[in-house]
Amino acid sequence: MSSRIVVFGAGGRAGRRAVAEAVARGHRVTAVVRDTDRHRDLAGDGVSVVAGDVTRADSVVEVAAGHDAAINAAGRLDMPSTEFYVSAAHALLDGLASAGVGRLVLVGIGSTLETAPGVAVHDAPGFPEEARAFSLGHTAELDVLRAAETDIDWIVVAPPPVLLDDEAPRTGRYRTGDHRVLPAADGAHTFSYADLAVALIDEIESPKHHRSLTAVAA
Repeated sequence: MSSRIVVFGAGGRAGRRAVAEAVARGHRVTAVVRDTDRHRDLAGDGVSVVAGDVTRADSVVEVAAGHDAAINAAGRLDMPSTEFYVSAAHALLDGLASAGVGRLVLVGIGSTLETAPGVAVHDAPGFPEEARAFSLGHTAELDVLRAAETDIDWIVVAPPPVLLDDEAPRTGRYRTGDHRVLPAADGAHTFSYADLAVALIDEIESPKHHRSLTAVAA
């Protein structure tokens, strides 16, 4: 059944793949970006491109009204990571609730996954400080989601803590886990943005995980 999906951060690598995957399955997509002039190429059959700010609840309400589900793939490097992700989490929870959108799928980051009880990848000795600061923003976002008294059915989908392949074709195959790094599978290839998008849209079409951090991998 066709759904209306609003994708925040639609101009990025994960966002673009999510838009393409959703449209390929027959869904209608509103692609939300900060600067529509830079991303006019996103527009096409089944896709409308609009300007929006995921850190402002009023903007979220405006672009999300009338949709069935939302994906947040937005990220910013021009402000502190914790500030951005915390603001976005609050704005999404408040805005989507006001807009009547009940399902929220967020793109996480693999460095927040645990390698041992209570020990995230970004806590490893020697983990780059700049990358750790960015990862901690995602952790702060998750803290907001977990603490919220909300009817929004959210999930954070976290790919492996490695660089994803932006060129690899879609296989449609992936594994899911929990809040821990998934062990490498025999013969597994580098996880791709295309297959991350498959996992994101699957969680909208047939939600299997709820209010959790969920690892995905090849």
